[in-house]
Amino acid sequence: MGWEPVRLAVPRTSGRTDDNLVHSSLARLIASGAAESRVELVRATGLSRSTVHSHLDALIAAGVVVERGPVGSGGRGRPAHRLAIAPRAGVVLAADVGVHSTRLAVADLGQDVLAEGEVELEISVGPERSLDVLTDHLRKLLADAGMPLEKVKALVMGLPGPVDPRMGMPVRPPIMPGWDGFPVGDAMATRFACTAAVDNDVNLMALGEARALPAEEAPLLFLKVGTGIGGGIVSAGGELHRGSDGAAGDIGHIRVPGADDVVCQCGNVGCVEAVASADAVLRALRTDQGGPRSVEDLARLLRDGDATAVRQVRTAAATIGEVVAMLVHFYNPKRIVLGGLITSAGDDLLAGIRSVVYRRALPLATRHLSLANSTLGRSAGLAGAVVAGIENVLSAEGIRSLLRENP
Repeated sequence: MGWEPVRLAVPRTSGRTDDNLVHSSLARLIASGAAESRVELVRATGLSRSTVHSHLDALIAAGVVVERGPVGSGGRGRPAHRLAIAPRAGVVLAADVGVHSTRLAVADLGQDVLAEGEVELEISVGPERSLDVLTDHLRKLLADAGMPLEKVKALVMGLPGPVDPRMGMPVRPPIMPGWDGFPVGDAMATRFACTAAVDNDVNLMALGEARALPAEEAPLLFLKVGTGIGGGIVSAGGELHRGSDGAAGDIGHIRVPGADDVVCQCGNVGCVEAVASADAVLRALRTDQGGPRSVEDLARLLRDGDATAVRQVRTAAATIGEVVAMLVHFYNPKRIVLGGLITSAGDDLLAGIRSVVYRRALPLATRHLSLANSTLGRSAGLAGAVVAGIENVLSAEGIRSLLRENP
């Protein structure tokens, strides 16, 4: 498993709240490990002991929650039992789709990853063929986990391009030919008979990272530097900010000065993605005699300390840093996180961006700001997808369906 259980968002409750809202709150607190006993649930929700006990008993009777061994030892009276989401209450499917490969996972509602895998897949083959391949691999992972298809309650997929999350489809993605307007969410929901959500891949990375960090580390800006450059924004409350149409955080197409001769795949000129992404660095390093062909090749050069590769990455970092400095003033995040394969190969990108940001941004916006590489690394996208899927299943509406299935 690539990450420990992370925080789930918990809906607010009050003394006279809706039953499904209470069920949702209790289940999410248990699923995230924030409360392991009835006493801790009472403390966390602020509800009366009798209210918590009656709603918890309904979750246990429906097979959504189970009581395991005692919590702690010693003390007076009967020991409290450890609460957990029942392993067979359901599973969520997660897919972190990349340009050349995709990471997949099956996780139960308690955040235990039951099966995980990676598929070499060029998304340029188009949506139908790509989704066929991913469907086959997800079904194989389900079989490996010993879970029947009917146990799938939600699927969440991240795509490397602009996405309309309400419609569940990509919108004119520059590096995904043939995907524009394809109903990815509907197609996957039909294949697995569950709810399906589609989001930008960096949004899910941002969500996973934010929930793995202490709550006070938000607002958070996640910056992925790879084939392209993308951003994900998490609010102080730990929720994704997608904007009106899902386009928030699409920072790769901010124009940078002095690059009017560089054409971006989006059709504009001077985009920071076209000038300073890993692909841009690779183009600068290639010669008639050859050179690195992939981001993996570039990461290998950085790990080996290749002087030319390090210099090109530092140049890219300076350009990205200028954009990030503007974003710091606009959004005033508490933490900026860098992700992508080349960030794990060395600190040159981080150091270069950090240097420019602290030099260019004003003290009020940077006095509490931290910049760091991702703590989850390559697992950030899967962690965010699993979190989003579980929160969907354990929402007030989702928990009602679970209780209806297991009366």
